[in-house]
Amino acid sequence: MSEEKRRLLLQGGILLLGILSMAWGVKRGEAAIVLRKAVRVCMECIGLG
Repeated sequence: MSEEKRRLLLQGGILLLGILSMAWGVKRGEAAIVLRKAVRVCMECIGLG
């Protein structure tokens, strides 16, 4: 197997793992938690919270 093909397979595997991890987090409801915390931090940063 050539070095370039091996590198492309590794990159594809890492990309797939990242996509699956994001989908699992969204399914568990973690996206809403992260958004809620981000809004809270932003509001505190500008002095409204």
